[in-house]
Amino acid sequence: MDRIVTLDEFIIKRQKDFPYASGELTGLLRDIGVAAKIVNREVNKAGLIGILGRADSENATGDEVQKLDLFANEKLIECLRNSGECAGIASEEDEDFIPLTPVDGKESKYIVVFDPLDGSSNIDVNVSVGTIFGIYRRISPLSEPCDKTDFLQKGTELVAAGYVLYGTSTLLVYSTGRGVNGFTLDPSIGEFCLSHRDIRIPDRGNYYSVNQGYYLKFDVEMRRYIDHCSDLNLRLRYIGSMVSDIHRILFQGGIFLYPNTRKFPRGKLRLVYECNPLAFIVEQAGGRAITCQLKRILDLEVKHLHQRESIAIGSPAMVDEMQEFVDRYSAAPSFGKEIA
Repeated sequence: MDRIVTLDEFIIKRQKDFPYASGELTGLLRDIGVAAKIVNREVNKAGLIGILGRADSENATGDEVQKLDLFANEKLIECLRNSGECAGIASEEDEDFIPLTPVDGKESKYIVVFDPLDGSSNIDVNVSVGTIFGIYRRISPLSEPCDKTDFLQKGTELVAAGYVLYGTSTLLVYSTGRGVNGFTLDPSIGEFCLSHRDIRIPDRGNYYSVNQGYYLKFDVEMRRYIDHCSDLNLRLRYIGSMVSDIHRILFQGGIFLYPNTRKFPRGKLRLVYECNPLAFIVEQAGGRAITCQLKRILDLEVKHLHQRESIAIGSPAMVDEMQEFVDRYSAAPSFGKEIA
């Protein structure tokens, strides 16, 4: 039996992989792991302590907020504020970024963006939810508070990204740009332990994931591709929690689609908090992530914190195939060369 490797031990051993290896990023990833344990504890007993259901408010992008959204948001901010390794955070639940006060005079080099509880509307019916996070090296002067430019960096500038899946078991999956590794929480010792080393996404899979209830609202080229998936007898799987859908595709192959609609002509998912971190993970595992207008997600200009985009993400051969359908049926000029 292989020796157990904890998340802390793994991060410390991999510290030499970081371009600016001086311990801050190591500490920051460990702090996110601690926050994930706290959120996991509350997710698993949410019904007992009365934090199920709606919070009777909306977040910065107009979505209905669940009580557990607010709890997860508060705990992540609290852990990152106390660590001293983080100069500021931006959350899907907050209108603007939050600069953090330096701890013990530290000049923190990193900022963190996150969706504290993706798919939280599922929590009432005991369906998997997750936390998505991304870490950037700040570009503002270290001697000053962070500013908005730190948070408007392209996905290509991510230093690390990952997600935590709260399900039958709790997994933390992350990458620092040198492959993707997964850690399962062992409740008996309270530690994330290495369980999935060097994750590689299959070239194609038997699944496609899309909210097919919006089929008639999608552009014709996307409808033709969905028809193609159905003609191939691919299995439709859509959980309503992007983390859960992406996690399945990462291991079993497939494609996740969230196209633009008439109501959301640019798409609905948040570039900063959802698309960029998960695109980073999937690309590091050998997959592809593009918009439904065929632009690479990680190359997109970030113009504001709550920017929305469409996405097609997953097995590389299936994303290539989707691109061919868009090229074939779209009246717009092909972007194939732009993302090649």
